Amino acid sequence: MQALRLARPRVSLRAAAGVRTIAATANSSAAHAAPQTTSAASAIPLSNVEAQWERLNSQEQLTVHQQLEELQKRDWKTLSVDEKKAAYYVAFGPHGPRKPVTPPGGNLKIAVATLGLIAVTGAIFATIRSRAPPPPRTINKEWEEASNQRALEMKLDPISGIASEGYSGKGFVTHK
Repeated sequence: MQALRLARPRVSLRAAAGVRTIAATANSSAAHAAPQTTSAASAIPLSNVEAQWERLNSQEQLTVHQQLEELQKRDWKTLSVDEKKAAYYVAFGPHGPRKPVTPPGGNLKIAVATLGLIAVTGAIFATIRSRAPPPPRTINKEWEEASNQRALEMKLDPISGIASEGYSGKGFVTHK
């Protein structure tokens, strides 16, 4: 880890800020004379930042960001429409942490995959159901009616159940 730190070129933050200040001073003196869309440090046009942003490397993106910070310090009424669009895109565009989680067409893939999994599950269920043994002989309407008769003969649950006075339920019958 120490070797990596030593191998890295060291640039102090104050020196980098001094360079920015000099470039900003040059830009601000020229800005009072005539509005300028590019800085002396770079030749990246701000007219179509949206289309160029993904192709720029991180250093160029940083330069554009710093350039726009300097432009935004001026009166916003003097900024061109392209400069305002570029500032908005760099601040709120769909890049970095605001990059969409799913790419275009991703929702369709998710929907198709979900429907496919539901179809596979249905096929597995139908296969298992078709190979299952027949239901027990006690699950039919005649057997359940016979169970009701047997419960009445045995006076099963005489207080509130099937053998109580005035009982109007179906008892053990669940089939229609």
